Amino acid sequence: MVEQAERLRRTPLSRERILRAAVALADGAGIESLSMRNLAQDLGVVPMALYKHVANKDELLDGMIDVVVGEIDPLVPDVGWKQAIRQRILSARQVLRRHPWAPLAIESRTMATPAVLAYLDSMIGTLRAGGLSVDLTHHVMHAMGSRILGFSQELFDTDRRAGRSGPTEPGPPAPLPPEVAARFPHVAEIATAASHDDASVVGQGCDDQFEFEFALDLLLDGIERLREQGWTSSR
Repeated sequence: MVEQAERLRRTPLSRERILRAAVALADGAGIESLSMRNLAQDLGVVPMALYKHVANKDELLDGMIDVVVGEIDPLVPDVGWKQAIRQRILSARQVLRRHPWAPLAIESRTMATPAVLAYLDSMIGTLRAGGLSVDLTHHVMHAMGSRILGFSQELFDTDRRAGRSGPTEPGPPAPLPPEVAARFPHVAEIATAASHDDASVVGQGCDDQFEFEFALDLLLDGIERLREQGWTSSR
C-alpha cells in the first residue's frame, strides 16, 4: 500500500489526474472540503503546481462535473425514444448517487459545462428523432428540469435543501410537532406516508429511487400522449 501510494505520487501531474483526485476528495469528504491546498496535499505537490493545469477553483469544478457526466452510459441505439431517454436518465441518477456532491455543483454553475451541454444536446436530439416537434421538445425540457440529468429537488429532502452533500442513509421521516401537524393535517399525512411496494422500498419512509422513477414515468407517458396528438403550444 505504501509503495502504491508512493508510485502515485511520482506519477506526472496532469489535468486528468488532478480532476479525478478532486472528484475522489469530494466523494470522500464532501464538496465543502475541496480546496486547492487540500487537493495539492492529496496529490503530494505544492498548490502552485495545480495552476499549471487548472486556472482556478471554478475551472476545477467545471472539470469535475465533466468527469462525472462522462460516467453516464451512452444512449442505447435501436430502441424507442422513451426507453432510450429513461435508461439514460436512470444511468445518470446512478452516477450522481455515487457522487452526491455533484447535483449542487451542477446547479451552482452559471453556464453549463461542455459535457453537460453535449449530454443535453444528445437527449434533445433523441426526442426530436422520436417524432417530437421543436415546440413540444422545448416544453419537455422545461418540464424535466434537473430530472433530465438524474436528480431533482425533493420537497421533503431536508439534507439536500440544507446543503449537506454527503451520502445519507434512508431513515424514517422526522415527525412534525403536534401543533404543526394539527394546523396542517394534509401536509402531515403526506410527510409520513410510506405506501410503496416492499420490493421498491430501500428503507423506512419515502424511497427516493421509487419516487424518482414514478415521476419520470408520469412525464414520459404524458409526453408520449402529447406526441401522438400532435400537440402544439398556444403561443
